[in-house]
Amino acid sequence: MLEPLPLLRSTLDFMPSPLADRPGLVIRDPIYSDATLVIPPALVSCLELFDGKHSRSELREALVRLSGSLDVSELESHLLKTISEAGFFFDDKYDRMATDRLTEFRNDPKRPPSHSGTSYASDPEELHRTLARYIAAVPAGAPPVHKNIFGIAVNHMTPELSQEGYGAAYRCLGPELEDRTFIILATSHYGISQHFGLTRKSYITPLGETSVDIPLVDWLEKKAFQAAIIEDYCARMEHSAEFQVVFLQHLYGPHIRIIPILCGSFHPSMCEGGFPEDDPGVAQFFDALGELAAREGDRLFWVLSGLASHMGRHYGDTFVALANNGKMLEVEISDRKRIDRILANDAAGLWELCRENQDPQKWTLTLPAYTFMKAVPEARGRLEYYGQKQFDEQSVVTHAALSFWRE
Repeated sequence: MLEPLPLLRSTLDFMPSPLADRPGLVIRDPIYSDATLVIPPALVSCLELFDGKHSRSELREALVRLSGSLDVSELESHLLKTISEAGFFFDDKYDRMATDRLTEFRNDPKRPPSHSGTSYASDPEELHRTLARYIAAVPAGAPPVHKNIFGIAVNHMTPELSQEGYGAAYRCLGPELEDRTFIILATSHYGISQHFGLTRKSYITPLGETSVDIPLVDWLEKKAFQAAIIEDYCARMEHSAEFQVVFLQHLYGPHIRIIPILCGSFHPSMCEGGFPEDDPGVAQFFDALGELAAREGDRLFWVLSGLASHMGRHYGDTFVALANNGKMLEVEISDRKRIDRILANDAAGLWELCRENQDPQKWTLTLPAYTFMKAVPEARGRLEYYGQKQFDEQSVVTHAALSFWRE
């Protein structure tokens, strides 16, 4: 029997190497491993063999073709060992690593910052100054803030890359909102699809410690038990919620109350041609969140954390995407049609636009926005900002800032 190759994990991040002296494909694991690998260009094609269907003899044949040498034993062993030691295969090494990480975090009552010092400043004074600068940079002619605002939608890019979007959203929040419980509907990049991840762990950032509203989390978990699950370790790594907590702490201090909710992918419903609420668990969660919204009313403030389109080579497209040029002009038209559906609280209309061809624009704002619209159908909104950012030389991310009030 041919010896099978190990299976490469599907939850890894892949991106072109940004290092001129180390070209190739960067592989990293945002959840369990601290390792980052750069696979040389000549070996990238070999990664396709780690799909659980190919054998070691097929890998050796591929290495012989690529190297032009019959003696590839050392190269083969080095490639397998390097990927395994990083924890990137589904193997015993990964099982031990994942178990250790999960146990460590499960025993910690707090969620330490995952992106401090990399995506935002770790020094509190510097962080306050930077965020204040973003929020103060209001564009000329910006409309006044709606007096009855009770929610915003904002992106979750690294703040420095999207300071205009963050500033446009968070300038809408006044001091009168300080006592609200902030429900953060965040895109889940690592959680289970058609589920909603909760946590009871307080969030630690350079600006302090912020507590989760545990009684409301307990109520949601019990009321929507089919789809509401405790996803502590996903929350541990998820930047889409952490960035919003940092901005809220900047505005109001760390004593605020939050409910981070990680919205898992609705892709199964998209593939089946239906609606997210066709899944009984998702429908149960929408009903529970709607009941919570009606009961708590103005004691809640909603923060939707998601991006619009992800276009270009980095995101699997065959074309090069350039911000505000070429195909990206068509993408903006499509983005604005979807945004209009959110502003009008037309959940079905948004979903129909997104599921066409299974969403080639790869919107992540769909997840929190759809959830919000099903829970608070009386919400109406206004576009505060729209922009396109060059992610790398071949890829673009689009994003928007929205504000909401009740009709």
